[in-house]
Amino acid sequence: MRFDIKTANHNTTWPEILAMWKAADDIEIFHTGWLFDHFYPIASPSQQDPDPSGPCLEGWMLLSALARETSRLRLGTLVTGIHYRHPAVLANMVTTADIVSGGRLELGLGAGWNEDESHAYGIELGSLTERFDRFEEACQVIGSLLSKETTTFSGRYYTVTDAYCEPKGPQLPHPPILIGGKGEKRTLPVVARYAQHWNFPNGTPTEFAHKRDVLHAYCEDLGRAPSEILTSAHVWLASGTPNGISRLIDEIAAFSAAGLDAAVIYLPLPLDPKLLTPLAEALADID
Repeated sequence: MRFDIKTANHNTTWPEILAMWKAADDIEIFHTGWLFDHFYPIASPSQQDPDPSGPCLEGWMLLSALARETSRLRLGTLVTGIHYRHPAVLANMVTTADIVSGGRLELGLGAGWNEDESHAYGIELGSLTERFDRFEEACQVIGSLLSKETTTFSGRYYTVTDAYCEPKGPQLPHPPILIGGKGEKRTLPVVARYAQHWNFPNGTPTEFAHKRDVLHAYCEDLGRAPSEILTSAHVWLASGTPNGISRLIDEIAAFSAAGLDAAVIYLPLPLDPKLLTPLAEALADID
């Protein structure tokens, strides 16, 4: 089983995040480090009612900085809200980050959901239908720009004409695309068509197994092997105490029994980076 870490960008500082990522970079069992893509603090198990005026570091700038401060961890945002940036702009950010990281980038994408920050910044979010229509267009534009010499696309939301995105990154045809979410009508069909990695954002192992089966059915309809898509789920480390680690291990073991490929371990900050060592030792015992 694969083990990733995730650190929230909110209510923390650059030195705290840097210390955690550098510690994880030195522990081989941790495969990928993830950030989120928000501008306001968001709800979490430790803060259900976040303060929108609290500190929140921008995810893609932070990601590029961490790429230069680490050497082994793969890295990405889980997930990038597609409505925040034009897909052609995002594609150029992706290739640059892939180059800067030496080919370690994982591209997390999502349709967007945060109404508060979108409204505050005057960024159109739209209805659920509009979000996913726009998301599907963006996936097509980004995938083409990252893999083809030129791209021409005309849709309701995006138009690009004989567009270049150069230079290409070292991962060909493009970095692995992760799509997060569990909606059966819109999200999972998009995962089946465009993604190499699906993230189950929250829920039980039983619910995960059901959603995975739905995803696999969509893959089969498209003639795609379900094994081409890695599956992951968020799990939260409530604290760095032995009890907190023990509860986390039990949850990951239950997901493993349900057939999960990778656990994305959400780390609370501040957290002593030294606590990653006993966590890694406990993870090594999971089959």
